[in-house]
Order: sequence, then C-alpha cells, then structure tokens
Amino acid sequence: MVEFTLPRNSKVKKGKVWSSTDGKKPKRSKDFKVYRYDPAAGENPRVDIYTVDLDSCGPMVLDALIKIKNEIDPTLAFRRSCREGICGSCAMNVGGCNTLACTKAITDISGAVAIYPLPHMPVVKDLVPDLTNFYAQHASVDPFLQTRTAEPETEWKQSPEERARLDGLYECILCACCSTSCPSYWWNSERYLGPAALLQSYRWLADSRDEATGERLDDLEDPFRLYRCHTIMNCTNTCPKGLNPAQAIGQIKQMMVKRKT
Repeated sequence: MVEFTLPRNSKVKKGKVWSSTDGKKPKRSKDFKVYRYDPAAGENPRVDIYTVDLDSCGPMVLDALIKIKNEIDPTLAFRRSCREGICGSCAMNVGGCNTLACTKAITDISGAVAIYPLPHMPVVKDLVPDLTNFYAQHASVDPFLQTRTAEPETEWKQSPEERARLDGLYECILCACCSTSCPSYWWNSERYLGPAALLQSYRWLADSRDEATGERLDDLEDPFRLYRCHTIMNCTNTCPKGLNPAQAIGQIKQMMVKRKT
C-alpha cells in the first residue's frame, strides 16, 4: 500500500488571538484570520486572528493589514506599494480568491476575512511569496520590441486598428494572481509558463511593430511551455484588472496552427 505524507511544516496550526491595543471593545469590528509563517523559525505555519476596529480603519483589506502592522502586531510581513491597483505588490488570497488587497473592499466579504499568501508559491514570510520563478518566466518570453528593419527617424508607427489589438494585453501588472490560481501552473510551474507570462508573450506577438514572430512561436513550441494550458479559466476569473489570459493563450495556439498549414 502506498503511504502518502504531507511535507514538513505543511500542517497549519491555530495561532494567537489579537485584540486592539487599547483593550476596548469597538462598536463595529471585524476579525481577520491571517496566515503566519517564517521558514527560518522552523515551526509550522499558523493562522492568527486580529480584531480590527472598522470605524478607525480604511475601507480596503490592505488598510486593515496596515492597521494591524502599525497598531497591533508589527511582526506581520506583507508587500504593498501603490495602494491603487497599479503595482500588483499586494496580491494575496483573500476570502478564497486571489486578488489585490488594496482594491478588495472589506465589506465584500461576509464574516471573518481569511488572508493567505498566493497559493502554491514558496513563502518568504507570512503573506510574502517568492516570485523568483514567476519573474524569470516573464523574462524568458523577451517582453520587449524586437525589429530587424532600420530604426525610423521618429517612432515606430501603428494605425489605430493595430494599436487597438493591444488593448487587454498591455494592462497586465504582473501581480501573479492568474498564474497562482491555475492548477496546471501549480503542478508544472517549473516548465509551464503560466497565464501571466503567456499573456505577455501574446502582447508582443500581436504587436504590428514586432518582427520576431517566428522566433517567439518557436520558443513556445513545447508540450509544457504553452500546451499545458487546459482552458480552466481560473486565470480570467481572478484577474483584478479584468483581463483575459485564457483568450490570449487561445490566440497563440491558433497562431501555432496557422503557421503549420
């Protein structure tokens, strides 16, 4: 009989229950169940519960995390920067869905708010995932304009119609919400590029100014890099910018077929 065992430090245990620093019962409060894990400590991850006074807190989940760090528990680790849904730094799993903490309203979630790091990624600490492989995959698709013709005196021109083909592609902020929601990426992230990198790849394949289409498609001609996508659509459902990585991947597959006919 085959015996399956969980990896070391994989079992999440109960953590500490924190209250507001002044000890007073707030009139309007909400509990936040936050994943805590420090690989350097050698202990199992835990879930701490923080009670936050909503009357002295901003409306977004990120506001609550900042309040927790500033007023309740300064050891909590998470990434954030712009607070405007532009940088993608505060991507995490909130209420069971990958999203940006800065654009996720606290009132969108009924009951306690469960906050975990992006799934199936190594954890640096608490809510901070290790995105080294994710960024390396993005770099591998050569996300920049490649041309062979002489550089024009002014700029590379596009018609309005050609420019419109890039809508829904260039807006990606590389938050990794889509890739970390994809089961195919969970199990094959070392070989499958994932929705984010493939969306970026198609952004240049669709660019009328780019002249490396053949090389880009050759690079994707692999059983895993592109074709591990099974159109599950989690990527599209979770994208906080409303983009459609699954459609972009489908377009790449069509380009693969057309060049062989």
